[in-house]
Amino acid sequence: MLKIWGRRTSSNVQKVMWLVAELGLEHERIDAGGKFGGLDTPEFRQLNPHGRIPVLEDGETVVWESHAILRYLAAASGDGRFWPADPALRAQSDQWIEWTQTGLQRSFMDLFWGYYRTPEPERDPAFVKSALERTNSDFQLLDKLIAGREYLVGDSLSLSDIPAGTTLYRYFEMEILRPSLPNIEAWYTRLQKSQAYRDHVMVPFDELFGRRSF
Repeated sequence: MLKIWGRRTSSNVQKVMWLVAELGLEHERIDAGGKFGGLDTPEFRQLNPHGRIPVLEDGETVVWESHAILRYLAAASGDGRFWPADPALRAQSDQWIEWTQTGLQRSFMDLFWGYYRTPEPERDPAFVKSALERTNSDFQLLDKLIAGREYLVGDSLSLSDIPAGTTLYRYFEMEILRPSLPNIEAWYTRLQKSQAYRDHVMVPFDELFGRRSF
């Protein structure tokens, strides 16, 4: 049985749990990080020397870093549904995963930490403004690129949707100024039809407000 280490309010853990649920894999999630701590113990550092969540244990196999875990699960259990064997098709998903990590997610996490997780008296207004502008700009670009598509690389959910799709719940729930994003809103509506998405991504995050801890 799979073991996934990480608290359910971690967005990186949510990515993994979403895919695990989509694949219907038997698993156990173990709370770690944030208020649960445990990341600096010798036992956890043996699993991930960097002391971060999520971590996946699959028998003797240990994988850390959320996107590496997604690729592992999709390759091991997805039967080509989420990450196809064809290198050209796989690259279509991979480019979205990489763009999310180096672009959208970086901008959004700057916003989330700078605005939501920083106590109001300690916020840097210029930093928050810049992060919001960058985040909205990334989402506006994405909105244009997915026009006419059901999902990021076609008409069915794939690995490419998970990293970017995980940001949507918090982005639309936070009290921030957002531009018109009709294509993303339609995509978000489609994602919400998945029980796996509702269970593992649409997780209340009030406990993180104003708390600068991992």
